[in-house]
Amino acid sequence: MKSTRKVYRSFLMWPSIFSLFLLLLPNPIYGQEFPTKAITLYCGYDAGAGTDITTRALAAEAEKILGVPIVVENKPGGGSTVCASLVASKKGDGYTLGLGSSQVITASPHLMTLSYNPLKDLIPVAQYSYYVSGLLVLSESPFKTIQDLIAYAKTHPGMSYGSTGMYGQSHLSTAQLAKCKGLQLKHVPFKGGAAVSTALLGKHVDMATSGDRCINYVKKGVMRLLVNYNIETRDPMFPDVPILTELGCRDVPPNRIFIFAPQGLPDSVSLKLSEAFKKASETPKFQKILKDLDLPYGFKDRSQLEKELPQEYEFLKIFFQEIGVKKGPTS
Repeated sequence: MKSTRKVYRSFLMWPSIFSLFLLLLPNPIYGQEFPTKAITLYCGYDAGAGTDITTRALAAEAEKILGVPIVVENKPGGGSTVCASLVASKKGDGYTLGLGSSQVITASPHLMTLSYNPLKDLIPVAQYSYYVSGLLVLSESPFKTIQDLIAYAKTHPGMSYGSTGMYGQSHLSTAQLAKCKGLQLKHVPFKGGAAVSTALLGKHVDMATSGDRCINYVKKGVMRLLVNYNIETRDPMFPDVPILTELGCRDVPPNRIFIFAPQGLPDSVSLKLSEAFKKASETPKFQKILKDLDLPYGFKDRSQLEKELPQEYEFLKIFFQEIGVKKGPTS
């Protein structure tokens, strides 16, 4: 009788043991480790643009590490806010990501009404680069240094400068320089770097500021770079050119190129993605692409970005109020 009860009790234990065994198996029914299928990475820029080139190169390297395809789709518009809005509406499971400018979190909310909450609906995953802008004049200009220009501008209000767009990084940095040094400058926005270069070459503006710093013209000796913005130390490529903070002015936050995800992204998935993109960004092939595009390398993970982006959001909120910016319509 006792033997029969012992066998019966052992029989009752088998379902629990079997269930535990199934949970330990790498069976898709009970959940596999992320990722198990293709990842979609939306790029907030046009196909063929410099950032699009880096997006596709990074995705190609990262998919080797993650073991699944990363499909890149372009969703340009609104300074990456179209891409951000789309991503914010998706499920935060790691299979939908966006790549664009950090201004979708730090600046755009103060300029337009958005369909997403920048500090709640988007999770920063990783940053791999950022844009460095600068202020330029023609090489034939009498201004040899930024100090020469500041001294002249103080007694000659109304000097004009062209930028790559209203409230873009280069515009805001020059506005900060003017505010810091008490200058009255006239801003002339253009659509893109090519138009800015043409305006300066044609002497339609006194100065130009651009995210690509008109590098080719500077290297050819046609233009002179007077100051670099959005960078913490002097650029090794231009060791004699000062940065804005050396002039005693606080710089505006850099426009980061970063990867983001919808709210709800699990920490474990975020960490795995961040590690994969970091390894991908360190490969010689990807580093060469950054160098060819004159983009600095600067990797930051989720923890760093979640600390810095809210601070930059608050800084720009106050800065826009100080220069009289009013929020526009929905993006």
